[in-house]
Amino acid sequence: MKEVRIEKITTDVLIIGGGTAGCYSAITLGEESNLNVLVVEKANIKRSGCLAAGVNAINAYIVKGKTAEDYVDYAKKDADGIVREDLLLTMSEGLNKVTKKLEDLGLVILKDENGEYVARGTRNIKINGENIKPILAEATKAQKNVSILNKVNITDFIVKDNRIYGAIGVAVDDNILYEISAKAVICATGGAAGLYRPNNPGFSRHKMWYPPFNTGAGYAMGIRAGAEMTTFEMRFIALRCKDTIAPTGTIAQGVGAKQVNSKGEVYENKYGLTTSERVYGTVKENQEGRGPCYLRTEGIDNSKNDDLKKAYLNMAPSQTLKWVESGKNPSEANVEIEGTEPYIVGGHTASGYWVDSNRRTTIKGLYAAGDVAGGCPQKYVTGALVEGEIAAKAVIKDLENYTATVVDEIDNFVAEKKKEVESFLNNEEGLFSIEAIEEAMQKVMDSYAGGISTNYQYNEKQLKVAEEKINQIEKLTDSLKANDFHELMFIYEIKERLVICKSVIAHLNARKETRWHSFAENLDYPNKDDKWLKYVNSKVVDGKIEIILRDLVGRGEVYEHSN
Repeated sequence: MKEVRIEKITTDVLIIGGGTAGCYSAITLGEESNLNVLVVEKANIKRSGCLAAGVNAINAYIVKGKTAEDYVDYAKKDADGIVREDLLLTMSEGLNKVTKKLEDLGLVILKDENGEYVARGTRNIKINGENIKPILAEATKAQKNVSILNKVNITDFIVKDNRIYGAIGVAVDDNILYEISAKAVICATGGAAGLYRPNNPGFSRHKMWYPPFNTGAGYAMGIRAGAEMTTFEMRFIALRCKDTIAPTGTIAQGVGAKQVNSKGEVYENKYGLTTSERVYGTVKENQEGRGPCYLRTEGIDNSKNDDLKKAYLNMAPSQTLKWVESGKNPSEANVEIEGTEPYIVGGHTASGYWVDSNRRTTIKGLYAAGDVAGGCPQKYVTGALVEGEIAAKAVIKDLENYTATVVDEIDNFVAEKKKEVESFLNNEEGLFSIEAIEEAMQKVMDSYAGGISTNYQYNEKQLKVAEEKINQIEKLTDSLKANDFHELMFIYEIKERLVICKSVIAHLNARKETRWHSFAENLDYPNKDDKWLKYVNSKVVDGKIEIILRDLVGRGEVYEHSN
């Protein structure tokens, strides 16, 4: 009989997730308050989150001649109007400040002969970013009032009467169940990958655009606790280099490569240049028999070959290896492209928690920053940093008048969680493995909820089937067995993904239009309808997902939760 022991920790502020936004929240709290802060990370903050392998550019920066308002306009256009302009503006206004902070911490930003940052396009600057995450991690560790707890998987918020009192987590390597009490909680866990069947099967299935260890845990905890969520129907599908799933922006912007079909025809302008339209155009060209599709690198200057190879070594070495193994430089062969499976990620689209202007969620004392926060797309690395800072400053202000006390029901909740954890550890070996459940979930989402195999399309009947099948699969997870605490983490990850799948299905079904081709391609409603210029939000009430439609929040407005 395997048992877990309970370890209790008390802190002022709990930060869940030691990635981009989580680290910067901790740095801000360390520099601007005396509050006790605990950062809990499922892996190790030195190399966790989306920045684990590094990046070669800052993709959200206000270059000379541009303004924060210009950035809001860009993000609003790319999302076809479904954004929170208040969130976009406060994020955009902080982009250059946090970039300078990163440079002061040791990030190498490329400069020209005049000492100016080297721009890549109209919103990006070039960096040597292979060590960007260790730099953030070291700055976090340096804060005297910040503690770090690595290798602990937070599974549940402790919420009573819509106020958060902390969270529960399970150690990844040890038989410890952590009960963490906190006055405020910042959720910075990132988005959700692995909901849909990926491009690459079998051994290579985790070679995907978004980190496979980002399971949407923060979303799932919020959904179960009754938080209001927004815009899960605006899925993100990345246009990537085929097989390697490496970024295409470095090629498109770095050498001005156009999207071309097998006939050599440039097709990108035919469908549009927003993120979703670039994917949609590629899908349509393949559907109509003009694939494969490529980024046209043939004929670029030979001097660019090494530049591209070096750039990809910083973030996607497999693409550089593919060029080397093929014996052909980028200038000698076009790069084939394809769309990924859909993801839910608030750093690129508007999916996530419904927050106010200070990144407070609808649960009192719970804040969201980075990919997990909704309404503010195209935030990328620097936008996540800004949101981490905004949330931290809101926490400092709100805790000045904190009066809540820990409720008695917490001990009962922890006891139930202990029982649940031990049941997984002591279950008999069941009919289904964790991997089999995951594959079943991904097949359902791929076939019935707009995955790769259906060209990202769906209709109401398919979504109904998806809902029924996901509910059936979810019930099977109660009989899963974990042989150790590492496998226990995998069980909670699949349970988290299934919670998010249900919300995604509900959101896709709720928006009766096709506003973003491929991202949300509704065959029953194939056209855009401006009566749907509103947010599709949701909230779980008595175990059922309720859809909430909200009016758009414009620039200059300051949104605060009123219900």
